[in-house]
Amino acid sequence: MELYAVIVAGGSGKRMGAEIPKQFLELAGRPVLMHTIERFKSYNDAIEIITVLPENQLRFWIDLQKKHSFSILHTLVKGGSNRFFSVRNGLKFVSNSGLVAIHDGVRPFVSIDTIKRCFDTAEKLGNAIPAISPTESLRIMTEHGSLPVNRFHVKQIQTPQVFNAGLIKNAYLQEYNPDFTDDATVLEKTGEKINLIEGNRENIKITNPEDLLISTALLQSIS
Repeated sequence: MELYAVIVAGGSGKRMGAEIPKQFLELAGRPVLMHTIERFKSYNDAIEIITVLPENQLRFWIDLQKKHSFSILHTLVKGGSNRFFSVRNGLKFVSNSGLVAIHDGVRPFVSIDTIKRCFDTAEKLGNAIPAISPTESLRIMTEHGSLPVNRFHVKQIQTPQVFNAGLIKNAYLQEYNPDFTDDATVLEKTGEKINLIEGNRENIKITNPEDLLISTALLQSIS
């Protein structure tokens, strides 16, 4: 069974207050996206990596690879108008007989163990979605004010979300729905049951300036 990783990196960097997209910001001297790609190659050197970027960022990424002598082979794909269509474009390069991980390009700290458990579970059950339990108190806003939420009934969802390739490719043939918040909700719309597994808490999504500071500390702690 072929293994694939569709790595979607469509950020603009606005929330980071940066001049370049967040996936290209340097972490330990190299772009975040390079660290992310390396995680999957460290898991399995034979995995086929598909990197999806906005069309206006493709040339910049090619230049960055040359600058940093980044030699990991991957298929470069033009993204769509939003994440749904970007993932759909990436899935066109995936064989129906494989397993595919769909991952955020700005999550460079997913553990090898998390990746392995996602693939192993997806092979058995058809999909695997990493999640962690929140540690803080939660409240939900209603028209009558805020109400407490039992955090033991809530999970924070991460990536990579791993699927039987045929199932997720078929799911992405349906029309776009604004309620699709991630790949799991796309598959779930077809009637498939979603399987949660334990993620790793270090697997943060670099979105805000403080995330880059946390990432620097994480990188130092594992180096």
